Amino acid sequence: MTLRRVLIIGGGIAGPATAMALRQAGIDATVFEAYERTADGVGAFLTLAPNGMDALRALDLHEVVRAAGIETTRIRLTIGPDRPLGEASLVGERADGMTSLTLSRADLYMALRDEAVRRGIPVEYGKRLVDFADGVARFADGATAEGDLLVGADGLQSVVRTIIDPDAPAARYVPLLNTGGFAVGVDAGLEPGVSKMMFGKRAFFGVLPSPDGEAWWFANVAQRTESPPAALAEITSDAWRARLIDLFADDGDLPRRLIEATPVIMPPWNTYDFPRVPTWHRDRMVIIGDAAHATSPAAGQGASMALEDAVVLARCLRDLPTDRALRAYESLRRERVERVVRHGKRSGSAKALGPIGRVVLPALFKLMPTSDLRWMYDHHTDWNARVLEPV
Repeated sequence: MTLRRVLIIGGGIAGPATAMALRQAGIDATVFEAYERTADGVGAFLTLAPNGMDALRALDLHEVVRAAGIETTRIRLTIGPDRPLGEASLVGERADGMTSLTLSRADLYMALRDEAVRRGIPVEYGKRLVDFADGVARFADGATAEGDLLVGADGLQSVVRTIIDPDAPAARYVPLLNTGGFAVGVDAGLEPGVSKMMFGKRAFFGVLPSPDGEAWWFANVAQRTESPPAALAEITSDAWRARLIDLFADDGDLPRRLIEATPVIMPPWNTYDFPRVPTWHRDRMVIIGDAAHATSPAAGQGASMALEDAVVLARCLRDLPTDRALRAYESLRRERVERVVRHGKRSGSAKALGPIGRVVLPALFKLMPTSDLRWMYDHHTDWNARVLEPV
């Protein structure tokens, strides 16, 4: 069966990228976003790893996105404000110039959506999916849309995942709260492209200087039990600011100065991942990105995995009949993304170290070999390679 129209649910990162990848493969797609254009979700900023930038390059999107971000090449790790642990590269051993890029989540969403529209891809807002059956998607506002394939790029709380498998597992809570903001007029004391990340006495802190003089920062606060999102949303910026200043009171003055110089601090949000989602596709439906394999932000790979998914799915649909293409897509992606999820879980757990853990951490860094992350950063997504059927 020839694909005439693909319906993509979700207008965040994976949705527009998949639509553009399908367009490049000669397949028409429409993106349906549940929220209005200004509803860009939680999160202050994110990092696209070199492999994510490589996936963007396969779609000729890397320069569009690069213009909105900060090239980030290294992480400097410390215990407290000035006890060094070491440095980690965010580049791998690539020889193609691809490096990590840090940018605001809203800017990435806007860049991808605007470029999708420029390329002639329809994007419909206020369309919350209710059901999909017999090639017809039904939305909460009563509208319907017909398509040959439904792609769920609808994130952690994916409706498409539940339609595919009503018994799909719930996301796993990673015991961290996230927050962050953009501080004005504070010199973080870092050279361009270097992000400082600190294991504080009671929480984890990271900061990156931006070319316009702002300092972009985030904090991870260990919290054993999950909080209802509604309760977290009710925490005011001022209340959260006071708590953060208290949490970092013993970690030098940089966190305090940054927190005080941030006009609006993001309300905290829970961290989740998926160890494994058993079913990715059924009956002309498939899930990608966080809907299929959310990873802890500690991996720095969530957006990059979604972009890789977009390119691989489009290649599979370009080269194989639909049913076989969906099997090939899962075969090509599952092992890699689940390895990334495991890596993110380990990295996130380290951020929640207690007092004893912080004491032994320097010794562990000296005794343990440096993690070889070339498997993650050096991955190349080859648009021109023909997809073969999985064995």
